[in-house]
Amino acid sequence: MATLLHIDTSVNPDGVSVSRSVTASFREAWEAQHPDGKVIYRDLNADPIPHLQSLAAAAGFIPPQNHTAEQAAAFALRDRLATEFEQADAVLIGAPMYNYTIPSTLKAWLDHVIIMGRTTGSENRTAAGKPATVVASRGGGYGPGTPRESFEFVLPYLEKVLGAEGFGLDVEFIVPELTLAETTPGMEQLIEMARESRAKAHEAAQSRGKSLAAQLAA
Repeated sequence: MATLLHIDTSVNPDGVSVSRSVTASFREAWEAQHPDGKVIYRDLNADPIPHLQSLAAAAGFIPPQNHTAEQAAAFALRDRLATEFEQADAVLIGAPMYNYTIPSTLKAWLDHVIIMGRTTGSENRTAAGKPATVVASRGGGYGPGTPRESFEFVLPYLEKVLGAEGFGLDVEFIVPELTLAETTPGMEQLIEMARESRAKAHEAAQSRGKSLAAQLAA
């Protein structure tokens, strides 16, 4: 029985958020293909992870038997989140672009799960090789050759953290663009392109969810 770790981060609710709708398409395809599988769901907007503070960070470099009560409590969250991540067979992340980068709630989750000598920085990284799918939605267009290409900090950062130089995951990005076209004055001419981008994202998510579930359930 395969386990999917599904993380959403959008501040917008279901029915409004594009990243949430596309991750939902992936998950629906996953569950249809593998109904006996397990899904661990974290909505980091509704239930945010506290930002990493000195107690938890320092505790990672101190033997557990030497932890103070405060350090033990702080590090327990890191251990729980890392274990949850390690136990998943596949990871699904909704990562809308906010101010040219990832949501701070996702950065907080990553800061807890990045543990040197365990999930990163080791030849035996505990989640290496697992498939990860990131739905990186954005309100405008930031692809190669666009005027805003140099403002794109979501994909480069997540490629480093999730990929070969970080966790060692096998990462695939799904990028619905122009999500603000239908609600932003001046973007009316981009509405059809936005709809096409969204449709392709849903199609890619459904295909990816179905194929990964089939592979992992085999």
